[in-house]
Amino acid sequence: MPHPPRQSLQVAAVQSLQGRPAAAVPKPRVPAREEDGPWHADAVCRRDEAGLFFAPSKEPTAARLSREDAAKRVCARCPVMISCREHALLQPEPYGVWGGLTAAERRVVLARRRRRAVELREAS
Repeated sequence: MPHPPRQSLQVAAVQSLQGRPAAAVPKPRVPAREEDGPWHADAVCRRDEAGLFFAPSKEPTAARLSREDAAKRVCARCPVMISCREHALLQPEPYGVWGGLTAAERRVVLARRRRRAVELREAS
């Protein structure tokens, strides 16, 4: 039996939240490196929980924290969590939970990586 065409995690999540067809959704970003592409085929979030990973507009704080916690639990059992996280850090993905990290948590990781790179350059 042929497989249905694959769509990016981001497109699936936006569609599930907005109920719009793919044509109304912005084109997804291309993976940073060609070999990064296949990782998302094995992502647990592709199955049925894409709505957990992106916030609806005007979501109350308590609801956002609860949804993000649920999304992180899905990520915790995902076999490609690290690849997903690195994708989100390399792009960088500005929204949603990717690889078990929220957008704010990814900004912290990126800032730490930048500081570390500066420290290593200065130490050389």
